[in-house]
Amino acid sequence: MEINWDLPKMVHKSYAPLFRSSARYISIKGSRGSGKSEAVARKVIFDIMTKPYVNWLVLRRYANTNRQSTYALIEKVANVMQVAFLFQFNSSLPEITYKPTGQKIIFRGLDKPLSITSISVKTGNLCREWAEEAYQIELEESFDTVDESLRGKIDDPDGFYQTVITFNPWNENHWLKHRFFDEDTKQSGTLSYTTTYKDNPFLDDGYIKKLKEMLITNPRRAKVAVLGEWGVSEGLVFDNFDVVDFNINEKVQKIGKTYHGMDFGFTHDPTTLPSSIYDAKTNELWIYGELYRTGLLTSQIVNEIRNRKLTAAVIHADAANPMAIAELRNKGIRRIRAAKKGPDSIELGLSFMQSLKIHIHPSCEHTIEEFNTYTFDRDKSGKWLNKPVDANNHIIDALRYSLEDLYTKSLKNSDGNIKQQSNYIKQLGL
Repeated sequence: MEINWDLPKMVHKSYAPLFRSSARYISIKGSRGSGKSEAVARKVIFDIMTKPYVNWLVLRRYANTNRQSTYALIEKVANVMQVAFLFQFNSSLPEITYKPTGQKIIFRGLDKPLSITSISVKTGNLCREWAEEAYQIELEESFDTVDESLRGKIDDPDGFYQTVITFNPWNENHWLKHRFFDEDTKQSGTLSYTTTYKDNPFLDDGYIKKLKEMLITNPRRAKVAVLGEWGVSEGLVFDNFDVVDFNINEKVQKIGKTYHGMDFGFTHDPTTLPSSIYDAKTNELWIYGELYRTGLLTSQIVNEIRNRKLTAAVIHADAANPMAIAELRNKGIRRIRAAKKGPDSIELGLSFMQSLKIHIHPSCEHTIEEFNTYTFDRDKSGKWLNKPVDANNHIIDALRYSLEDLYTKSLKNSDGNIKQQSNYIKQLGL
């Protein structure tokens, strides 16, 4: 059967190297809406159908995120390319098989390393890897373990191994930068470049307008999300956090006390519900769960709370939305309560959080983003102020609400008023 594809019409010219290059590594950092993931999904289909020796391993940090992201995207792209009938889609594994030859597209997560090292294919070689949202891979060694499993002789004389890496570059200190982008430390055989929303001709005007507005309203976040540049650590409100994998159940059983907060949103802002464990002995906060979604109705928020088994938990919620709190109570979330408001409540909450050692589970991708982009404001001359920019802090606000019992307990004077804590003030840039 003959398939007629016009790739220049299907993929922007910025992604032509995906189809032309035989580089061992192709690493693409990019902004939101740059089209990088869809371009790689097209390459996955293209390589399977044009190179009989190729099988793909599609990798994400967590296996359960593949089904709703990479698997769904490749299935969609196969339909757009009008070749879906040539593939067998098994969403339960998940796995996709090219029916004419038996070549495979296999989906795995780094949380299940044994399921990766034991992969074998009947036709051709497992010689292609796509590491999607690679910024979530916190350890370079974990990436190497998988990458090194792609080995063996390829019978096709023109055959080659190739790993494609795609991600949003939230922090310049990530190992991906020195491994694939810095000229003096770059992995040999690497092709790396940056794409932005301008490289995606399929975006609607409304989305583009929103991105351009971010350049004005939140330039720190826009540097990554709009321009695809590396995020920097200068001016961060929090420099006391790391991203580390930990056993959530073991931490809960060992420490016992969990904290939950909620910030309400709808159209543009998300409703958030982070969960954490506070260890008073070590002054550490372990953030292990997050909800981050726009457009949630009250009934859907209730379902999210139930799915997380938090119906009996105390949830401190944004006091600015008493109607939402009342509706949630009416629907069975009895222990949700309004967070305390006061002239110094933000400063006190952030000061307390700054005094902790904060560990973020790598599954909390929106939490990681916020901690990497929440900064102090500047005045017109560029000097740092003591006030954070009120943007991209929906999870951080909810975390602050959740911890209020901890930082208000010992900060009340005889009149019941919360005292000001001086250690909040940071004289940055002085």
